[in-house]
Amino acid sequence: MYKKTVLYIIFILSITNNGLTQEVVTGLPSNPLLKNGPPVSDSKSGSKGILELPFFDDFSGQDIFPDNEKWTDNYVFINDTYTEKQITKGVATFDALDNYGRLYEDASYISSVADHLSSQPINLEYTPDDSLRLSFFFEPGGTGDMPEERDSLTLQFYAPEEDRWYPVWKTNNIDIEGFRAVNIRIDDPRFLKNGFRFRFVNYISLSDYQNYPSMIGNCDHWNIDYIILDKNRTDKDTLLPDVAFVSPLRSLLSTHESIPWKQFEHISLQEMGAFIPVHYKNYDNIVRNVTRNFQIWDVYENKQVKLFSAGAVNIDPLAGEQYNADLIYTYSSDNKDSALFRVKSWLVTDEFDPKTNDTLVYYQVFNDYFAFDDGSAEAGYGINGLGSSNAMVACRFRSYIQDSLRAVRICFNDSYMNANLRSFDLMVWNDIGGLPGEVLTSVEDLMVQQGNSINGFYTFVLPKPVMVEGLFYVGWKQRSEAFLNAGFDINTPHQGRQMYWINGIWHESGQNGSLMIRPVTGPPLVTSVNDIPFHSTKPLSFRPNPARDYIVFDTEKLPVDGLTYVSFFDLSGKKVKEVLFSETVDISYLKTGIYIIVASRQGRSLGYNRLIKIK
Repeated sequence: MYKKTVLYIIFILSITNNGLTQEVVTGLPSNPLLKNGPPVSDSKSGSKGILELPFFDDFSGQDIFPDNEKWTDNYVFINDTYTEKQITKGVATFDALDNYGRLYEDASYISSVADHLSSQPINLEYTPDDSLRLSFFFEPGGTGDMPEERDSLTLQFYAPEEDRWYPVWKTNNIDIEGFRAVNIRIDDPRFLKNGFRFRFVNYISLSDYQNYPSMIGNCDHWNIDYIILDKNRTDKDTLLPDVAFVSPLRSLLSTHESIPWKQFEHISLQEMGAFIPVHYKNYDNIVRNVTRNFQIWDVYENKQVKLFSAGAVNIDPLAGEQYNADLIYTYSSDNKDSALFRVKSWLVTDEFDPKTNDTLVYYQVFNDYFAFDDGSAEAGYGINGLGSSNAMVACRFRSYIQDSLRAVRICFNDSYMNANLRSFDLMVWNDIGGLPGEVLTSVEDLMVQQGNSINGFYTFVLPKPVMVEGLFYVGWKQRSEAFLNAGFDINTPHQGRQMYWINGIWHESGQNGSLMIRPVTGPPLVTSVNDIPFHSTKPLSFRPNPARDYIVFDTEKLPVDGLTYVSFFDLSGKKVKEVLFSETVDISYLKTGIYIIVASRQGRSLGYNRLIKIK
């Protein structure tokens, strides 16, 4: 049975003579954000000691994995993109992917166990008169795939003296929209022990796309938010006295998520947003006073460039506030080729409020590429079916100055059984009347590749640069009828910029989201150790050298921003490893020898140095 949510319904927007060619959006077969996930630490007793009440988590931290101070495993995905109606910023998403972002090996068309979220041991040595209750909010589907009736989300309690898990709650209710509260009394003596635990488990079933394996992907999403376990509670008690941010910060640019820095400098006044939008809510039953503060920090220059307060205001009980803070500032930096700014907003509330949900942080990236997507794929996109072997997909961009197009980055998702590893032609067009016109360049017979970066982008370098100015289009032409499964950002509408071609006609995409494709402009890219311009690249600073097990970088000169990677090349120029940049990097797996270490962000070299690895 085909999935019933937006991620699995096939929208037939262009009907060919045989009626089978389709524009398709489907679930992700993998999550590139989790590819380098931490090892599982699902132990019966946990490793953080016994927790005391109250237990609270609204998943509002900055990590994509659960807080290991509260949870013993890391299968669920902490995010802000799989729902639009969360209680506070951040939710825990249950799906069909493991903690490394891959489909579970035993996943099939038959219902099976998938994710777990298991608490650390908790001291629950209380009596039934203490009115202990566990409450939480759950949502089926969200912006992901709606579960089917045979799929479910369950809650289990652990009895320490019996060493046994008991099911206490289950739902397969998919006929609801948004989050629904659950409040469960804990009065059974078997659970009122030191070492009590609870866990959520979801059951999933893959779509039966037997004829189209490249369309088989992630499914059966459930979101959980705002978990409270405490004493002296009632059956109506599901929220804390809390004022909290509800949704994340996004780009402060008017039309882009990111744009090349030199392009932004030419259109900064028209592209810079006039305000910082924030959304917060008062979950208390009394009027609360809130102060809204904002800061912009130049990460590369390591200095504050804007700080202001929007003042203190009262907010009514259980009221939400969508506030646009007037912004009289335009990004500016002495850097010529790139810039990075940290945008921060925080609320000043009463001391008893939970504080993790009072702060938002967003990194505004200016590098060498255009982007409309937010870097997080919630789905896969492609043209599928009979008659689609010559189909084309194009996205419209605008170069505000004459510039050289050097490469195109595309996020191609992993595919079930590698079914989307097919060839395609990379295409670049000029504009004729708001549609792709003359082919400016094409690179034939490229193979779909999955990138190693945190967002899964792969850089397809053009053999020769192409000059662009004004409107231009980048995309692909298919060489088969296989679904290519490119990353699709559900949360960013394409606003008419995305289109597809079938049987001689261009059609505007009917899918509500943005294809994750990014044109790269400017000087030639660094693609291997042999291409590094050593005369113009700053040396990396790290210690010790020689080193045996790890090296420590100077983070004042190179920020830990989640966008920078460190690559290790042997002396033949072969890349042997690439890891996300952090202050301490493990090198114990490297063989003894000499290596070139290159730090890069979005394909551009930031620094290099030689490393001597010893036994």
